[in-house]
Amino acid sequence: MNDLTTKRSNLSVRIQIGLAVVVFGFLVFTLGVDPGLFHLDRSPVVGFVQIAVFLVGLALICFGGYLALNTFWNGREKSIPADIGYRLVATGYVIAAASGMADVFGFGSQPFPAVPYFGPWQAAGVMFGQVMIAAGFLLLVPKRSKPEGGETQEN
Repeated sequence: MNDLTTKRSNLSVRIQIGLAVVVFGFLVFTLGVDPGLFHLDRSPVVGFVQIAVFLVGLALICFGGYLALNTFWNGREKSIPADIGYRLVATGYVIAAASGMADVFGFGSQPFPAVPYFGPWQAAGVMFGQVMIAAGFLLLVPKRSKPEGGETQEN
């Protein structure tokens, strides 16, 4: 095998690992959001464990997406939009986690002695964080570089 084939094979494996982490994270996220799909729904309310599970799933999605999209840069210097994208993904996750765990952290609508309640404001905060994560992932996608001289190349 030549060096180019080995390099492409390594990149392919890294992308596959990143996508596998994303798929596993999506399954964990789905388990947290709707445990009834897996016949594990034991309570009519959304509790601490359920919120924690879907936040762990969201973290795995963010990490796997980072792994896969970082591979596309292939050692090249990242652009400013890509750097902003990394920060948006991280900030979006922090917003989603803080919104989801607001009652547990003590700044939600239900103070500590009461059972945590995942209400509409917290759901909106989690969705806003997810929109930021998605925007960050879009900024992480590298643009195709134009060939030298601005001419198009034909195969």
